[in-house]
Amino acid sequence: MEKLGSFILPGMIFVVVIFGFSKKVKIFDTFMKGAKEGLISTISIIPAIIGLIVSISMVKASGALDIFTSFVSPVFAFFGIPAKTVPLILLRPISGSGALAFVSSIFDSCGPDSLIGKVVSVMMGSTETTFYTIAVYCGSVGIKNIRHTVPAALSADFTGFIVSVLAVKLLLS
Repeated sequence: MEKLGSFILPGMIFVVVIFGFSKKVKIFDTFMKGAKEGLISTISIIPAIIGLIVSISMVKASGALDIFTSFVSPVFAFFGIPAKTVPLILLRPISGSGALAFVSSIFDSCGPDSLIGKVVSVMMGSTETTFYTIAVYCGSVGIKNIRHTVPAALSADFTGFIVSVLAVKLLLS
């Protein structure tokens, strides 16, 4: 079964190439056109990504994250969310790398098999870097009016955080 995994990606590429030949598609030209469009999209979203990274770094370096965490911890405790996970809840919608660094520090201090370790693991898999994703997808296609996107996405993230805690407490503890 392990050897099957090493053949899946080359097999998929082979199937795509054969399908392209059967449809008389110029495969290399089409690949180059797609790569060019991808590069153009990447360049167009760089300003949004730089702004996001700079703002995240400023919030973390200023200590505002710690202050805000201590302020909102009682609200999250009301929903049964452990206080140690609050920085992850605040970071995850903004920064995947910041959230991953926080999860790593939780693993170091509490262990990956602890209740908190399991909760943050499920939270990481159940939520998204909302603002990064919105910046990339809306920026790449030129959408300027995102209207209900942010509230809907943050509601989905918050639901993911709550359900992560419930799932771990019900299924894994």
